[in-house]
Amino acid sequence: MTQLPLDPARVRALFPTFSEPSLQGQAFFENAGGSYTAKHTLDLLDRYYRQTKVQPYGTSPASIAAGKAMDHAYERIAQALNVSADWIHFGPSTSANTYMLGNTFGQFLNPGDAIIVTNQDHEANTGAWRRLETRGIEVREWAVDETGRLNLSDLDSLLDGKVKLVAAPHCSNIVAHINPVAEIAARAHAVGAYCAIDGVSYTPHGLPDLAALGADIYLFSAYKVYGPHQGIMAIRPALAEKLPNQGHFFNDIKPRYRLTPAGPDHAQIAACAGVADYLEEVGNMVSGTIAGENAFRRAHTAMRNQEIALAAPLLDYLRSRNDIRLLGPDDPVERAPTIAFAHTDPAVAVAQRLTKHGLMVGGSHFYSYRLLKALGIDPDHGVVRLSFVHYTTPDEIQQAIKALDAEL
Repeated sequence: MTQLPLDPARVRALFPTFSEPSLQGQAFFENAGGSYTAKHTLDLLDRYYRQTKVQPYGTSPASIAAGKAMDHAYERIAQALNVSADWIHFGPSTSANTYMLGNTFGQFLNPGDAIIVTNQDHEANTGAWRRLETRGIEVREWAVDETGRLNLSDLDSLLDGKVKLVAAPHCSNIVAHINPVAEIAARAHAVGAYCAIDGVSYTPHGLPDLAALGADIYLFSAYKVYGPHQGIMAIRPALAEKLPNQGHFFNDIKPRYRLTPAGPDHAQIAACAGVADYLEEVGNMVSGTIAGENAFRRAHTAMRNQEIALAAPLLDYLRSRNDIRLLGPDDPVERAPTIAFAHTDPAVAVAQRLTKHGLMVGGSHFYSYRLLKALGIDPDHGVVRLSFVHYTTPDEIQQAIKALDAEL
C-alpha cells in the first residue's frame, strides 16, 4: 500500500469512539450513513449543555456566551469552506433543508420556468425539486449513463434560457464518481441559472473550497463530517436575499432566520465549530508534507490521498471477482471511498453475514431509488455498501477483504 499521509493512530486518538470497549474489533464501514464524532465536537456540545443551555443572544452572561458560541460556529464553518459567514445557514438535516429550499423556489420561480435534476442523487436532492412540477415548473432529468456516471454533454443538451436551476450531487452515495462541480456551475451560470449541489456524500472526505467550485447553494450534513446531527446550507448571500422568507414575518430582515422556518438546535450549531477545529488539526498534522494555502486545504488533500491509498486494495479485490457488480469507477482517484456492489443475494442478507466478521456495513437502496432503477437493479434487493473515511486503517481494509472472501 502507498505510504499514508496521515498516521491512523494519531487521527483515531481524536475520536473517543475508538476507545469504546463495546466496539473493539468492529470495523466501521458505514460512514456514508454517519461518521464517528470527533472529540472537538463532543467537547463543545458538552460545554454548551453544561454552561450555556439558555436562550442565546440575551442579556445575561450565559446567554451572551451562548450566542457567541453559535456565532463562532458560523464563522468557523465559513472559514473551512472559504466563504464569508453570511453564506452559512443551519437546519435540522439536509433533507429538511432541501425540502425547505424546494418550497422556497416554488414561490420564487414562475410557471414555465425549467429546472434540471438528476437520477444519480439521494432522494433528498431530487424529490423536493421534482415536486415543483405541480406548480407549473418544467422538470428536466439529467440522466446517468449505463455506468451511473453523469456526462456533461448530456447536461449541455438540457440547458437553455428557460432553465433557472441545476441541482446535482457532488458525488453519489452509491456510484461515488466525483462530479465536476465547477464545470456544472459554470454551465448553469452561462444560461442564467443557479446551481445547487448536494455535498453530503463528498464532504466527509474534506470540505471543499466553495469559492473555487462556484456553486450558489451547497448542502451537507454535519453528522457525516465528524459533527452533530445538523444540516448545513451554504447559500450565496445575493441569492439568499432574493428568496422568499420562510420564517416568521417579523424576522424577514434577519438573514439567518429567513430560511430557517423553526428554531435551530442551539447547542448543535455551537458544536459544529468542532468540525472546523478537527479538520484544522488534521491539516496541521501534515503541514510539513502536504501543500495547501491553509490547514483546511491541507486536510482536504491529505484525507483524499489517504482514502485513495486505502481504497486501492479493496477495489482491486472487488474487480477480481466475477460474481458481483461493482458500481461506479474502479479507479480510487475518480471516486469517493463509498464502494457499493450488487450481488445475487439480497443486500441486507450479505450485510448480516458480514457482521460475523466484525464488519459494520450497509445493505439497502440508500435512498438512491431512482439510480438503482436506472442501473437495472431492484431497489428492494439493494446493494451492499462499504463506506470509509481517512480514519479507517489498512488492517480494517484487509479485515473487510477477508470477510468478503468468506461470505460472497
